[in-house]
Amino acid sequence: MRAVILPRVRVLIAEDERRLADAIARGLRREGMAVDLAPDGTDALVKARVIRYDVLVLDRDLPGLHGDEVCRVVRDERPETGILMLTAAGTLDDLVEGLAIGADDYLPKPFRFAELVARIRALGRRSVPSRPPVLRHRDIELDPARRTVTRGGQDVRLARKELAVLEALMAADGATVSAEELLERVWDEHIDPFTNVVRMTIMTLRRKLGEPPVVETVIGVGYRLA
Repeated sequence: MRAVILPRVRVLIAEDERRLADAIARGLRREGMAVDLAPDGTDALVKARVIRYDVLVLDRDLPGLHGDEVCRVVRDERPETGILMLTAAGTLDDLVEGLAIGADDYLPKPFRFAELVARIRALGRRSVPSRPPVLRHRDIELDPARRTVTRGGQDVRLARKELAVLEALMAADGATVSAEELLERVWDEHIDPFTNVVRMTIMTLRRKLGEPPVVETVIGVGYRLA
């Protein structure tokens, strides 16, 4: 079976200021990302070791395990994870030190949300092979940047999760994607692993894409595009 390339960005926000963390999470989810939260360094490291995150947004001054130590361990154990460090200090020395301990990027507070999104997307692109800006399969076209889908030249209106599932299937290029992989990449840690949300989303996606059917179920394995 071919390796599956799933393009959706999964982000861990390690930030102890709960209101800020919640605001960032809401905004990133609106941008189509899957987001988990960690209120301290210990929790951040546990999650980063268990889940394959594309990007870790890491507050440097975390309670518990300090952000610097989280950064060092994640860089050593998960070198594929992009690390964006946040800090209230924005001096050149802080920037140099943050990059020296393994961060890929550094953003002082306060910051503009649009800049945060741009930097996360840039780091997220490093974790997957390059792919065409517009995905195509038969008569279906999906533009991830504009979040638009057409079939046979006609617009198909999809909800965020439906579009993300379709994007994952199209990026897999005919390979089978398991329900577990879709849960990991499209939803977040709060989703019930025994839920039927993937199956229901696939059913809705099939209906909206219309005839002839394009999404196949591989019994006991997952889903693929025919």
